[in-house]
Amino acid sequence: MKAEDIRWNEPARAKILDDADAVLREAVVDIARSQSGISSDDAFVELNRRMKDRFIDYEPGPDIRKYADAIAAGEIEDAQD
Repeated sequence: MKAEDIRWNEPARAKILDDADAVLREAVVDIARSQSGISSDDAFVELNRRMKDRFIDYEPGPDIRKYADAIAAGEIEDAQD
């Protein structure tokens, strides 16, 4: 078996991605619920703080900025009490 052939099977790969989505979703909704009036920059910092220790080699990308902007704009629907 070649080293490049070692990889997660498709069900495991899908679960890993679903789990990662859930971690992101939980953080976005929690920040939106608990920190009303937060600025986009502060939401971005908080999202990165929550993500960095949950993923190997985490690097913030444009998705994090998109969700920070949505939090600041009050656009996260599940965040309503």
